[in-house]
Amino acid sequence: MKAVDAVIRDRLHSDVVLVRQVAEYIINSGGKRMRPALVLLAAGSLGYQGTRHHELAAVVEFIHTATLLHDDVVDESELRRGRETANAAFGNAASVLVGDFLYSRAFQMMVAVDNMRIMQVLSDATNIIAEGEVLQLMNCHDADVDEARYMQVIHYKTAKLFEAAARLGGIIGNAEPELEEALARYGMHLGTAFQLVDDVLDYSGQEADTGKHLGDDLAEGKPTLPLIYVMQHGTAEQAACVRRAIEEGGRDEFPAVLAAIQDSGALLHARARAEQEAELARASILALGDSIYKKALLQLSFLAVQRNH
Repeated sequence: MKAVDAVIRDRLHSDVVLVRQVAEYIINSGGKRMRPALVLLAAGSLGYQGTRHHELAAVVEFIHTATLLHDDVVDESELRRGRETANAAFGNAASVLVGDFLYSRAFQMMVAVDNMRIMQVLSDATNIIAEGEVLQLMNCHDADVDEARYMQVIHYKTAKLFEAAARLGGIIGNAEPELEEALARYGMHLGTAFQLVDDVLDYSGQEADTGKHLGDDLAEGKPTLPLIYVMQHGTAEQAACVRRAIEEGGRDEFPAVLAAIQDSGALLHARARAEQEAELARASILALGDSIYKKALLQLSFLAVQRNH
């Protein structure tokens, strides 16, 4: 990961001062680096000995960071990882434009790797992530979103980059097609578990741990899994409260919604779904040969569900 960070710092260089400032601000703001770690671990599990996985891990982190910059503008977020968001610190225009810079820099790096298969995987993933962002936008303030529609957003918006990261490790590690698909499935299930836990933490975490304001999803009218569960399994009064909160947005209903979520067992349901996804991730890589890298991949699936931030 130190080698990846060195690549990131090198590739962040721009003659435009504001580009450097904004990009460095968000890259250095304490992200978990799970997606780039996936590239390294997947490649290592196949015995890869080169250095191209460092470059690809940095590409994945740049794509992820670009989505964060754009996300925070769309969501009008003010806090991420316990710090001001880039849009709060530098303004919306700078955040959007530096996000564009990071996307295009990622594609420059992709071209330099000179592998058409890798370019196909990353360009497809980036396109699907963008579709996921639009799907989420369409779902905002829509209280009729069901679990299937919501899971589609997760698969597109979050899990796809996890899937691509694990697949990239498989490609540069010259995995057999079945093993490459197994790593991709692992990434997809891990990313899904990761997002479901994020949904739980939005209603159960501590702001000091999560680094963002509790109830942000509700304020934006996002129908996440805990809310969907209450509308389907809570009392009529609880369901009506959540429906109203989603349709109107804002934080006024947050205490009542929080009580409904806790009383209905919605958080337990969402955590159980996350555990299922983590188990599916582990099952996906059973055929992978034993190594410290496989062990780390298995541990990562537990970490994704057990974390508090």
